[in-house]
Amino acid sequence: MKDLLAFTIIGIVTGSIYAIAASGLVLTYTTSGIFNFAHGGIGMFMAFTYWELRFNHGWPAPLAIFMVVCVFAPLMGAVIERVLMRNLAGRATGTSLVVTIGLMVMLMGLAQGIWSPQARQFPEFFADSSGFQVAGITVSVHQVITMVVAGIAAAAFWYLLNRTRTGVAMRAVVDDRNLTALNGASPARISLMSWAMGASLAAVAGILIAPVLNLEILQLTLLVVVAYAAAVVGKLKSLPRTFVGAMILGLLTAYLEFRFLHTDRIPGLRGSLPTLMLFGVLLLMPEERLRVGRLAGERGPRVPSLTESVRGGVVLVVVATLVSFLLSDADLVRFGQGLALGLVMLSLVVLTGYGGQVSLAQMTFVGMGAFAMSRFGAGGNPLGLLMAPLLAAPIGALVALPALRLQGLYLALATMAFGVLAQEMLFPRGWLFGSSTREVPRLDVFGISFAGEQTFFVVLAVAFAVLGILVLILRRGRFGRLVSAMRDSPAACTTLGVNLTTTKLGVFALSAAMAGLAGAFYGGLRGSAQTNDFLMFQSLPVLLMAVIGGITTVSGALIGGLLLGLLQTQEATGALAGLVFLFTGAAAVSLGRNPHGVGFFISQRLEALRKRIPRREKPSEPPAREEVPRVAAARS
Repeated sequence: MKDLLAFTIIGIVTGSIYAIAASGLVLTYTTSGIFNFAHGGIGMFMAFTYWELRFNHGWPAPLAIFMVVCVFAPLMGAVIERVLMRNLAGRATGTSLVVTIGLMVMLMGLAQGIWSPQARQFPEFFADSSGFQVAGITVSVHQVITMVVAGIAAAAFWYLLNRTRTGVAMRAVVDDRNLTALNGASPARISLMSWAMGASLAAVAGILIAPVLNLEILQLTLLVVVAYAAAVVGKLKSLPRTFVGAMILGLLTAYLEFRFLHTDRIPGLRGSLPTLMLFGVLLLMPEERLRVGRLAGERGPRVPSLTESVRGGVVLVVVATLVSFLLSDADLVRFGQGLALGLVMLSLVVLTGYGGQVSLAQMTFVGMGAFAMSRFGAGGNPLGLLMAPLLAAPIGALVALPALRLQGLYLALATMAFGVLAQEMLFPRGWLFGSSTREVPRLDVFGISFAGEQTFFVVLAVAFAVLGILVLILRRGRFGRLVSAMRDSPAACTTLGVNLTTTKLGVFALSAAMAGLAGAFYGGLRGSAQTNDFLMFQSLPVLLMAVIGGITTVSGALIGGLLLGLLQTQEATGALAGLVFLFTGAAAVSLGRNPHGVGFFISQRLEALRKRIPRREKPSEPPAREEVPRVAAARS
C-alpha cells in the first residue's frame, strides 16, 4: 500500500507537468487556430537556456527562472508569431503543420549546434531539502512546486479565457479576425500575447521535467507527444478537460510502472502509453464533417505527358550513368542515398501531394521494406524486392483506418502515434529487428550482381525513373483524378457517388507499398538496418524536405531527396552537429511564404522560358473560300 501511494504521488507530479505543457498547446490553438508542433521544441530550448544561465554561468535560480520564463520565452513566442504564424492566416492546415514541424526540427538542430550531446547535471529545485512526509512517503519540494504550479496555471488560464474581456477576444480572433477588430480589439496584439504565454508555459514544463529526463534534446522534445494526448482529450479547447486528461495519463504511467516494476511482460508499453492514449482518443472522436471545397486561386503544377515523362526518366538514367564514372565510392553512396530518399518522397507525392493526406510515419514503412529485403532477399534474391511492398501495403491500409474518420491535424497526429508505437513496440521485437543489426543485401538478378557502388547507383536511378513515370501515369488516370478530387472537395466526391473509403484505403496502401519498395533499396544501399534507422522523428525531415522540393511533383521528390541525402551524409562526417535538422527546419519554415516548393518554382521558370522561345509557324494552306465558286458553278 505504501508503494502504491508513492507511485500515486509520482503520477500526480508527472500529470502536472503534462498539464502545464498541454495547457500551452490548448492556449495557442484556441487563440490562433494553429496547432504548434514546435511546443516541445520551445520547452526543450528554454530548459537548455535555463541550464546555461543557472549552472554554466552561475546565475541565482530565481533570476535565471525569471529571465527564461518571463523574458526569453515570451520573446521567442512573440517572434515566432510575428515572423511565421501571422503569414499562415488563411492557409491550408497542411501548410501550417509543415511550418510548425519545421520550426521544431530547426530548434532541435539549433540546440545540437549550441550544446554538444553530453551528460549534464540538472538537479531538482531544493534538492538538498528533506522534503515533506505524507503518510510515511517523502514528497520532495520539487514535486510540490510542480503540483502547485500546474494548479495555478490551469486556474489562471481558464479564468483568463472564460471570465475576462481579453480572453474572450483571444478566442474570437480564431473565428473572425475582422469582426474582432470591428469590436475594438487588436487581433495582431492578441495573437502575439497568446503565443508569448504559450511559450512561457512550454518553458515552465521543460524546466520542471528536465531533472527527470537528464536534459536530453530528443526526450525533452518528445514531451510534446505526451502533451498531444492530454490536449486531444480536451479537444484542443477545454483547459479543465485537458488537465483531467493529463492527470489520467500521469497516473496510468505511474501505475503501469508499479505493476510491471520488476518484469518485462510487454516491452515498450510504458514508453508507448501516452501514444496509445492519443491513438485511442483519436479513434473515439466523432467523424469530421466533409469539407465542401476550397478556393482554387492558385495554379497547380502541370502534369507532364507520357512522352515527356519517359524522356525525363531516360535523361535521369543517362546522366546518372555518366556521373557514376566521375564519382568516388563515397560520393556514390552520398548521391545514392539522395536517390533512395527520393524514392521515399515519391510515396509522399501520391499520398500528400495528390491526396492531401498528411503522414508522419513514412519511415516506418521504409523499415518494413528493409526488413522484407533482409528476410526474403538473401543473396540478392529479387523475391525480397517483391515482398517489400507486399508487406508494407497492408500496414498502410491499417494506418488508413483513422483516416476514414479524421482529416488534417488529427490525421497527422494519428500517423505520428503509429510511428511512435512502431519504434517502441514493433521494431524492437526479436523476430523483426530487435536490438541487433540486420544485413540487407543488394539486388542480384540472373547471376548479375549489383553489389558495386557504381552499378547500384545506376539501379537506384532506374528505379526512381520507372517509379516516377508510374506515378505520373497514375496522376493522369482515373484513380489519380479521384484522389485529387478527394483532396479538393470530399463533399463533392460523395455527392457524385465516389466511395471515399475505398479511395483513402487505396492511396494509403499504395503509398505504403511505394515506401516499402524504397526501403528495400534504402537498406541495400546502407548494407544493414536496425531499429534506430526508422524512428518516427526520422520521418519529419523526409516530409519537410519533400515539401521543400515540391510535394506535388516528381521532380520535387528528386530535389528533396538529393538535398536530404547530401545533408545526412555531410552530418555523418561530423561537419556540423545538427546540420540536417537546422537546415531542413529553416527551409520548411520558409514555406509560409512559398508553399509550393522548389520543383514548382523551377517548372514555372521553365514554362515562362518556353513561352518566350518563338515557334516555327507552319505554312498556311489556301483559304477555303477559294473553293466556293467551283462548288457553286458545279451546282449551277
